[in-house]
Amino acid sequence: MISLPRRLVSLLLVAALPGIAHAEGGASLYARLAGQAKAGTCFEVDVDLGNGPGLNGDNGELTYPMAFNNVAEGWSWQPGSQPELEDYYRYKYLPLGSTEEARGEYRAEDQIGEMQTMQVRWRYDYFLAFDNIYDFYRREVNDAAGFASHLPTSLAAGTAMRARACLEEPLSSESTTFWKATHGQPVDFTLKKRYLIGKLQAIDFVDRQSATIISSVTPLPQAAP
Repeated sequence: MISLPRRLVSLLLVAALPGIAHAEGGASLYARLAGQAKAGTCFEVDVDLGNGPGLNGDNGELTYPMAFNNVAEGWSWQPGSQPELEDYYRYKYLPLGSTEEARGEYRAEDQIGEMQTMQVRWRYDYFLAFDNIYDFYRREVNDAAGFASHLPTSLAAGTAMRARACLEEPLSSESTTFWKATHGQPVDFTLKKRYLIGKLQAIDFVDRQSATIISSVTPLPQAAP
Protein backbone atom coordinates (compact mmCIF):
# COMPACT_ATOMS: atom_id res chain seq x y z
CA MET A 1 0.00 0.00 0.00
CA ILE A 2 1.46 3.35 -0.99
CA SER A 3 1.58 6.27 1.39
CA LEU A 4 0.55 9.68 0.13
CA PRO A 5 1.60 12.03 2.93
CA ARG A 6 2.12 15.10 0.74
CA ARG A 7 -0.91 14.81 -1.47
CA LEU A 8 -3.13 17.86 -1.69
CA VAL A 9 -6.39 16.82 -3.31
CA SER A 10 -9.40 19.01 -3.88
CA LEU A 11 -12.53 17.19 -2.75
CA LEU A 12 -16.12 18.17 -3.19
CA LEU A 13 -18.31 15.85 -1.15
CA VAL A 14 -21.75 15.33 -2.63
CA ALA A 15 -24.39 13.67 -0.45
CA ALA A 16 -26.87 11.37 -2.16
CA LEU A 17 -27.01 13.14 -5.51
CA PRO A 18 -29.10 11.29 -8.10
CA GLY A 19 -27.06 9.40 -10.63
CA ILE A 20 -27.31 6.60 -13.16
CA ALA A 21 -26.36 3.00 -12.53
CA HIS A 22 -23.83 2.99 -15.35
CA ALA A 23 -22.30 5.64 -17.58
CA GLU A 24 -21.33 4.69 -21.12
CA GLY A 25 -18.65 2.03 -21.50
CA GLY A 26 -15.34 2.60 -23.26
CA ALA A 27 -16.02 0.48 -26.36
CA SER A 28 -19.37 2.08 -27.23
CA LEU A 29 -18.10 5.56 -26.34
CA TYR A 30 -15.07 5.20 -28.63
CA ALA A 31 -17.22 3.90 -31.47
CA ARG A 32 -19.55 6.87 -31.08
CA LEU A 33 -16.96 9.63 -30.71
CA ALA A 34 -13.76 8.64 -32.54
CA GLY A 35 -13.63 10.34 -35.93
CA GLN A 36 -17.06 11.91 -35.47
CA ALA A 37 -17.04 14.22 -32.44
CA LYS A 38 -15.50 17.68 -32.24
CA ALA A 39 -13.17 19.25 -29.72
CA GLY A 40 -15.16 20.35 -26.70
CA THR A 41 -17.53 17.36 -26.79
CA CYS A 42 -18.06 16.32 -23.16
CA PHE A 43 -19.01 12.90 -21.81
CA GLU A 44 -19.14 10.63 -18.77
CA VAL A 45 -17.57 7.19 -18.79
CA ASP A 46 -17.14 4.36 -16.29
CA VAL A 47 -13.56 3.59 -15.22
CA ASP A 48 -12.61 -0.10 -15.40
CA LEU A 49 -11.53 -0.81 -11.82
CA GLY A 50 -10.68 -4.41 -12.69
CA ASN A 51 -7.92 -3.34 -15.09
CA GLY A 52 -5.39 -1.19 -13.28
CA PRO A 53 -4.55 -0.26 -9.69
CA GLY A 54 -8.17 -0.32 -8.54
CA LEU A 55 -9.44 1.41 -5.42
CA ASN A 56 -7.30 1.11 -2.31
CA GLY A 57 -8.59 1.70 1.20
CA ASP A 58 -6.38 3.07 3.94
CA ASN A 59 -6.69 5.50 6.86
CA GLY A 60 -10.35 6.22 6.24
CA GLU A 61 -10.16 7.11 2.56
CA LEU A 62 -10.43 5.48 -0.84
CA THR A 63 -7.59 6.15 -3.27
CA TYR A 64 -7.05 5.40 -6.95
CA PRO A 65 -3.25 5.68 -7.47
CA MET A 66 -2.06 7.36 -10.68
CA ALA A 67 1.74 7.14 -10.37
CA PHE A 68 2.13 4.49 -13.08
CA ASN A 69 -0.83 5.30 -15.36
CA ASN A 70 1.37 6.90 -18.01
CA VAL A 71 0.53 6.83 -21.72
CA ALA A 72 3.73 5.41 -23.27
CA GLU A 73 2.75 6.08 -26.90
CA GLY A 74 5.06 8.29 -28.96
CA TRP A 75 2.59 11.18 -29.06
CA SER A 76 2.85 11.35 -25.25
CA TRP A 77 6.67 11.59 -25.09
CA GLN A 78 8.37 14.76 -23.91
CA PRO A 79 12.11 14.15 -24.47
CA GLY A 80 14.37 16.45 -22.53
CA SER A 81 11.76 17.13 -19.88
CA GLN A 82 12.99 18.44 -16.55
CA PRO A 83 11.75 16.14 -13.75
CA GLU A 84 11.12 18.99 -11.35
CA LEU A 85 8.92 20.78 -13.91
CA GLU A 86 7.30 18.20 -16.17
CA ASP A 87 6.91 14.47 -16.76
CA TYR A 88 8.53 12.52 -19.59
CA TYR A 89 5.06 11.23 -20.45
CA ARG A 90 2.69 14.12 -21.03
CA TYR A 91 -0.53 12.12 -20.75
CA LYS A 92 -1.98 10.01 -17.97
CA TYR A 93 -4.69 7.43 -18.62
CA LEU A 94 -7.70 5.80 -17.05
CA PRO A 95 -8.70 2.32 -18.32
CA LEU A 96 -12.20 2.15 -19.81
CA GLY A 97 -12.53 -1.58 -20.44
CA SER A 98 -11.58 -4.21 -22.98
CA THR A 99 -13.23 -6.42 -25.57
CA GLU A 100 -11.91 -9.57 -27.25
CA GLU A 101 -12.71 -11.28 -30.53
CA ALA A 102 -11.99 -14.80 -31.78
CA ARG A 103 -11.18 -14.48 -35.48
CA GLY A 104 -10.95 -18.07 -36.57
CA GLU A 105 -8.02 -20.43 -36.88
CA TYR A 106 -5.61 -21.91 -39.39
CA ARG A 107 -3.19 -24.82 -39.72
CA ALA A 108 0.54 -24.10 -39.74
CA GLU A 109 3.91 -25.79 -39.14
CA ASP A 110 5.96 -23.74 -36.68
CA GLN A 111 7.96 -26.76 -35.54
CA ILE A 112 9.31 -28.85 -38.40
CA GLY A 113 7.19 -31.92 -39.05
CA GLU A 114 4.38 -30.93 -36.69
CA MET A 115 1.24 -29.25 -37.99
CA GLN A 116 -0.74 -27.24 -35.45
CA THR A 117 -3.99 -25.37 -35.24
CA MET A 118 -3.28 -21.69 -34.64
CA GLN A 119 -5.98 -19.50 -33.10
CA VAL A 120 -6.48 -15.88 -34.18
CA ARG A 121 -7.53 -13.46 -31.45
CA TRP A 122 -7.92 -9.71 -31.26
CA ARG A 123 -8.18 -7.59 -28.13
CA TYR A 124 -9.20 -3.94 -27.87
CA ASP A 125 -8.21 -1.91 -24.81
CA TYR A 126 -9.91 1.46 -24.30
CA PHE A 127 -8.50 4.44 -22.40
CA LEU A 128 -9.17 8.04 -21.51
CA ALA A 129 -5.92 10.01 -21.99
CA PHE A 130 -5.61 13.46 -20.41
CA ASP A 131 -2.78 15.89 -19.70
CA ASN A 132 -4.18 17.92 -16.81
CA ILE A 133 -3.59 15.55 -13.88
CA TYR A 134 -1.93 18.36 -11.91
CA ASP A 135 -5.15 20.35 -11.97
CA PHE A 136 -6.22 17.84 -9.31
CA TYR A 137 -3.14 17.73 -7.08
CA ARG A 138 0.13 19.62 -6.96
CA ARG A 139 3.07 18.20 -8.83
CA GLU A 140 6.07 16.91 -6.88
CA VAL A 141 9.04 14.78 -7.90
CA ASN A 142 8.24 11.08 -7.32
CA ASP A 143 4.76 12.04 -6.23
CA ALA A 144 2.62 8.90 -5.87
CA ALA A 145 -0.64 10.75 -5.40
CA GLY A 146 -3.95 9.75 -6.88
CA PHE A 147 -7.63 10.54 -6.78
CA ALA A 148 -8.87 10.24 -3.22
CA SER A 149 -12.10 10.48 -1.29
CA HIS A 150 -12.58 10.62 2.47
CA LEU A 151 -14.98 7.69 2.57
CA PRO A 152 -14.95 4.62 4.82
CA THR A 153 -12.62 2.00 3.38
CA SER A 154 -15.38 -0.56 3.84
CA LEU A 155 -17.13 1.04 0.84
CA ALA A 156 -14.36 0.05 -1.59
CA ALA A 157 -16.09 -3.10 -2.87
CA GLY A 158 -19.36 -1.26 -3.45
CA THR A 159 -17.96 1.88 -5.06
CA ALA A 160 -17.65 2.52 -8.77
CA MET A 161 -15.57 5.28 -10.35
CA ARG A 162 -16.63 7.54 -13.18
CA ALA A 163 -14.73 10.15 -15.20
CA ARG A 164 -16.12 13.37 -16.65
CA ALA A 165 -14.06 14.76 -19.53
CA CYS A 166 -14.17 16.89 -22.69
CA LEU A 167 -12.38 16.03 -25.92
CA GLU A 168 -9.38 18.03 -27.13
CA GLU A 169 -7.22 17.69 -30.25
CA PRO A 170 -6.11 15.22 -31.47
CA LEU A 171 -9.38 13.74 -30.01
CA SER A 172 -8.43 10.06 -30.43
CA SER A 173 -5.56 7.70 -31.21
CA GLU A 174 -4.99 4.00 -31.85
CA SER A 175 -1.94 1.75 -31.70
CA THR A 176 -1.51 -1.87 -32.80
CA THR A 177 0.82 -4.60 -31.50
CA PHE A 178 0.98 -8.08 -33.03
CA TRP A 179 2.39 -11.33 -31.63
CA LYS A 180 2.86 -14.17 -34.14
CA ALA A 181 1.74 -17.68 -33.15
CA THR A 182 4.51 -20.11 -32.19
CA HIS A 183 4.66 -23.79 -31.34
CA GLY A 184 4.63 -23.05 -27.64
CA GLN A 185 2.00 -20.29 -27.90
CA PRO A 186 -0.25 -21.20 -30.84
CA VAL A 187 -2.16 -17.89 -30.99
CA ASP A 188 -1.89 -15.01 -33.44
CA PHE A 189 -2.65 -12.16 -31.04
CA THR A 190 -3.39 -8.57 -32.05
CA LEU A 191 -3.71 -5.88 -29.40
CA LYS A 192 -5.24 -2.54 -30.29
CA LYS A 193 -5.07 0.31 -27.77
CA ARG A 194 -7.68 2.97 -28.41
CA TYR A 195 -7.57 6.36 -26.71
CA LEU A 196 -10.03 9.19 -26.33
CA ILE A 197 -7.97 12.32 -25.64
CA GLY A 198 -9.12 15.35 -23.70
CA LYS A 199 -9.24 17.31 -20.46
CA LEU A 200 -10.45 15.66 -17.27
CA GLN A 201 -13.22 17.63 -15.55
CA ALA A 202 -13.96 15.51 -12.48
CA ILE A 203 -13.83 12.04 -10.96
CA ASP A 204 -17.01 10.74 -9.32
CA PHE A 205 -17.15 7.93 -6.77
CA VAL A 206 -20.54 6.27 -7.21
CA ASP A 207 -22.42 3.86 -4.95
CA ARG A 208 -23.11 0.81 -7.11
CA GLN A 209 -26.33 -0.18 -5.37
CA SER A 210 -28.12 3.17 -5.18
CA ALA A 211 -26.44 4.71 -8.25
CA THR A 212 -25.78 7.94 -6.34
CA ILE A 213 -22.66 10.07 -6.44
CA ILE A 214 -21.21 9.94 -2.95
CA SER A 215 -18.06 11.98 -3.57
CA SER A 216 -16.42 13.92 -6.39
CA VAL A 217 -12.81 14.97 -6.95
CA THR A 218 -12.65 18.33 -8.74
CA PRO A 219 -9.76 20.58 -9.81
CA LEU A 220 -7.86 22.56 -7.25
CA PRO A 221 -9.13 26.16 -6.95
CA GLN A 222 -6.20 27.66 -8.86
CA ALA A 223 -6.76 25.21 -11.72
CA ALA A 224 -10.48 25.86 -12.12
CA PRO A 225 -11.42 28.07 -15.10
